[in-house]
Amino acid sequence: MSTAKPPAGDNGWERSAAPWIRMMEAGDPNRVLLLDDVMLGLCGTVRDLEVLDVGCGEGRFCRMLTSRGARTTGIDPTASLIAEACVKHPGGAYVEGVGEALPLADASMDLVVSYVALVDIPDFRRAITEMARVLRPGGRCVVANLNGFNTASTRFWARDDDGNKLHWTMDNYMVERSARAEWAGMSIVNWHRPLSDYMKAFLGARMVLEHFDEPVPRRDVIAKNPGMQSLYRVPHFCTMVWRKS
Repeated sequence: MSTAKPPAGDNGWERSAAPWIRMMEAGDPNRVLLLDDVMLGLCGTVRDLEVLDVGCGEGRFCRMLTSRGARTTGIDPTASLIAEACVKHPGGAYVEGVGEALPLADASMDLVVSYVALVDIPDFRRAITEMARVLRPGGRCVVANLNGFNTASTRFWARDDDGNKLHWTMDNYMVERSARAEWAGMSIVNWHRPLSDYMKAFLGARMVLEHFDEPVPRRDVIAKNPGMQSLYRVPHFCTMVWRKS
């Protein structure tokens, strides 16, 4: 991951849409083996709730919530991903748009979900303010995000001469910055921010923190999928639940 400034207006997602869709169809281990169960548990009973997924991508989590009785709306700035969501979920509500300007009325949602999407949003403070705005009083915002020490990594794992992972590398943790991430045929812009910046943004939106965790794979999952051991040594994700007071 480099710290080169990305081209203005080009976050890489439109060009990366096809490989992203292929990866989701194949089953991303981070989601299938770790985050899905956690996020569904945090969302809780969603039957008959109005749910907004900010950064819905190709609509995968919207479909999961709809199958549990939620009335979902997905929003994403990438046209190709919204088109794919509409194909995979005929009749679903999907809108091309950005988290910083949600095209929804005040207090219109019972639940807002951000499933590893805040790292893709340039003005995350504005997006968090918008999430709070569209929530009804007492509504919740369920968040999964990359941990700051993940996005602050300089070269991921330091390794010995035999290629064994020694320890995680990171630097300039407190410096907010963009970085280009490349994997599985994708090249997209992510944003690093320290955790304190996210916390301050939610607190500034008058949200109340009800849950925080850094989920790791279960031991039985690691036994069947040894590659997940790395996420036990260094948890790459954090989860939060914020309630609108």
